[in-house]
Amino acid sequence: MTDDKFEGCIISGAIGDAWGSSFENDVVIDDTKTFYVGRRTTHPRKWAITDDTQLTLATCEVLAENNFAPEKLAHKFLEYHRSKKLTGVGASTLKAILDTEAGFHWTQAGRKGEFAAGNGAAMRIAPFAFYASITRENIFDACSITHRNDEAFTGALAVYLSIKATLDGDWNGTNNLFDLIIPELPDTSLRDRMIDINRCPKSMTIADLAKFGNNGYVVNSIPFAIYCSSKILDLGLLKMLQAIINAGGDTDTNASIAGQISGALIGLKEVPAELVEKLKELKEYTWIKEIIDRTKSTIQ
Repeated sequence: MTDDKFEGCIISGAIGDAWGSSFENDVVIDDTKTFYVGRRTTHPRKWAITDDTQLTLATCEVLAENNFAPEKLAHKFLEYHRSKKLTGVGASTLKAILDTEAGFHWTQAGRKGEFAAGNGAAMRIAPFAFYASITRENIFDACSITHRNDEAFTGALAVYLSIKATLDGDWNGTNNLFDLIIPELPDTSLRDRMIDINRCPKSMTIADLAKFGNNGYVVNSIPFAIYCSSKILDLGLLKMLQAIINAGGDTDTNASIAGQISGALIGLKEVPAELVEKLKELKEYTWIKEIIDRTKSTIQ
């Protein structure tokens, strides 16, 4: 069962990333009633995984070695960078990689302060939830490699706790995920945002929630992605991801994180076959599957 949930988590996250990347920061407009003179111009959409999936796979590789150490993760990111395995990496993560290459200790690499309040740590934290020995200190260290910021840490912790809630049986998709997570979070703006969202009507749609913000600022993206994942049983994975993409903003990361959380709940067996087949068309699919299979054997 855990193997199926782990595969569901990583594969659904990769699907969200690849699908969402072709729409990042676009806004889907309903122009079905618009009259076009001549042929309507369409933007080609091509699935492609980005650093959301790539850094998650790097994290899997390090955790598969069993004894997590932040310096190993920092050097794995550098290894991926040198081998040109990273696409669209964010400023904080890139700085951390370059600092590591220059010989900085992992505690001194990356960004700090308000400019480090991105979602880069949260988007790659999911694999940690599958290892029973992981502590909050581990989550903090894994985040601090690239993002030394309380909001960024809280975002990563929120994603980790969401997936843990599914694995521990505390969240079954019908009860309130926010009620489980909020008490476990530090006093931050991200926690306040989750409290505000939790006070909204439960009928609030993904499009309605996007008005709170769904860009790459961690206070906007993580509460948005977690709320979207809570709609998985109502919408199914395909419609949930489509709604996230239609809402615009940081579509690849939002769809990837929501995919990871919801995928951990439903497992790979419940991921629509057409989405898996679409992912298999990517040249990186073999690599993704190899790392999944290697990591599965080490999950505790």
